[in-house]
Amino acid sequence: QVQLVESGGGLVQAGGSLRVSCVASIRPFRTYSMGWFRRAPGKEHEFVARITWDSGSTVYADAVKGRFTISRDNAKNTVYLQMNTLQPEDTAVYYCAADRSVRLRVSKSEYDFWGQGTQVTVSS
Repeated sequence: QVQLVESGGGLVQAGGSLRVSCVASIRPFRTYSMGWFRRAPGKEHEFVARITWDSGSTVYADAVKGRFTISRDNAKNTVYLQMNTLQPEDTAVYYCAADRSVRLRVSKSEYDFWGQGTQVTVSS
């Protein structure tokens, strides 16, 4: 059974940093591209970042470009999202997702597997 488990969320002040992680039970992990989405209260899922299976390509939403960094460790079946200079508008539940394409995918419906999410709250 495929599982994606996020962790590392929490409460942080504006301007602070946080790193969220996602451990995936999918095999082989190295063949899956990974994405991060977020969902703020009352809003739809929003694409945040994506990294291909070989870490050869990353893409970011304009709202987080220059502040967030996605990375992965295939030996640990883990993908990370380092978030710097956090702002209150970054408050959301953050989800990781997986699919087997190497193409650019920013739509929620294009991903095959999802985690349960981790809450990130940024206070002003």
